[in-house]
Amino acid sequence: MRVMIAALLAAASCAGIAQAQTPPAEAGDMMTLEEAVRRAGATSPANEVAALGIEAAEAERRIAALRPNPTLDAEVGNVIGTGPYRGFNEAETTIGFALPLELGGKRAARIGVADAQTARARIDQQAAIADLRLQVTQAYIEAVTAGRRLAIAEDQVRVTTENLRIARDRVQAGANAPIDEQRALLLSSNAVAEAERARRTAEATRAALAQFTGATPPALDQPWFDRVTPVQAGPQSPVSTEGTLALAAASADLRTADAGLRLARSQRVPDLTLSAGTRRLQASGDMAMVFGVSVPLPVFNNGRAAVDRAAALRNQSDAQRRLVRFEAERAIVAARADRDRAAMSVRASGPALAAAQEAARIARVGYGEGKFDQLVLLEAEQALLDTRTAAVDARTQYHDAEARLARLLTPAAAPAQPGN
Repeated sequence: MRVMIAALLAAASCAGIAQAQTPPAEAGDMMTLEEAVRRAGATSPANEVAALGIEAAEAERRIAALRPNPTLDAEVGNVIGTGPYRGFNEAETTIGFALPLELGGKRAARIGVADAQTARARIDQQAAIADLRLQVTQAYIEAVTAGRRLAIAEDQVRVTTENLRIARDRVQAGANAPIDEQRALLLSSNAVAEAERARRTAEATRAALAQFTGATPPALDQPWFDRVTPVQAGPQSPVSTEGTLALAAASADLRTADAGLRLARSQRVPDLTLSAGTRRLQASGDMAMVFGVSVPLPVFNNGRAAVDRAAALRNQSDAQRRLVRFEAERAIVAARADRDRAAMSVRASGPALAAAQEAARIARVGYGEGKFDQLVLLEAEQALLDTRTAAVDARTQYHDAEARLARLLTPAAAPAQPGN
């Protein structure tokens, strides 16, 4: 009888563990991470927002390249006055044409600002794609993790249910005290509640992933979740943020600020307005040409304050670029450390899981034969549960760190050449 009880306990637990470690999935029904990212890229409004940002920046560049419009003036003088000017007999009619001339390189400076803003918009588009990939990857990781935890919780329900059945049989046979049955009943109830929570969490994570992909995946890539690159021994390569999106965005902001400073300086040069027209004298019918030139006098606003403001913004952008580099390097180092720690935990979880499974097996056999009391069995099973959960968590942390590191190291594409 004792041998049969031990065999039933061991068989139920081992079967559950085998099912919970890697849930089965048909290859045709599986949604890989790359497919999830592709689906999200096709449906996400973030890409449309970024593309429209580039479109707006390019339109702003066309606006910046436009020259000032000329002015057509019409003027009638010496009319509706007194004396000989009571009517229109002495009227002088002037029709003129005025052309503003921008000096100081204002047009080129405006184009420089627009080009820098367009380059920044293109980097924003690349960042939006990289951010979307990170979000989808993290949602995918959470969905796989929740599925693994649900499988463990369901296996724990099977184990505790079997333990409860055997505890009742032993109590009825007088081999154990009634407290064993109550303890087993409590653990079984807790396992059922935990399985329900895990089921709801799994459903929520799949729904969150479906919001990105547009469809709830029937199965996820379990082998991908299990693949972990071993930690390389020795010192790692130095951290470099050159060419990354973060530094490219900060550099683009600095170029925009530089262009803004050049524009502010060009605004200090007064523009000329040249005018030419014809004047007709009503009394004699004669015609005469009229020429003129106008220059604004920088008496109250000479543009110095605008230059100071642009210079301050430029210096701020330069400091912000250094700060971005510093924070990006710190984030890369932290993500590397998280990834390596998680990889070592995954590597250690193999022997630990094997040891926990063997300890639980021995405890079940011993409990079935009456050599161990129930507390020894429960302690061994709890250690196995904790070890299995820790193994899943280690893989989750590894893939999350890998995703964050990939986002931090995402390279910026080569800038497009501006138009004329």
